[in-house]
Amino acid sequence: MHYAVAMTATPVELANDLFDALRTRFDERELVELTSAIAWENYRARFNHAFGCEAEGISEGAFWPLPR
Repeated sequence: MHYAVAMTATPVELANDLFDALRTRFDERELVELTSAIAWENYRARFNHAFGCEAEGISEGAFWPLPR
């Protein structure tokens, strides 16, 4: 979570110790995938915000009941 918060801040400032800690848990390929996923979601959130796209209420209450 700390990595995602740091990546989505403006300006982006990643502490070396944070990235070093990630390297102890993830290999290069996993770090690329993690970074890509965070960057993509940040892009989508900012894009939607720029166009005034609102949430559709899917995550309200932290669940999405299936139709019967």
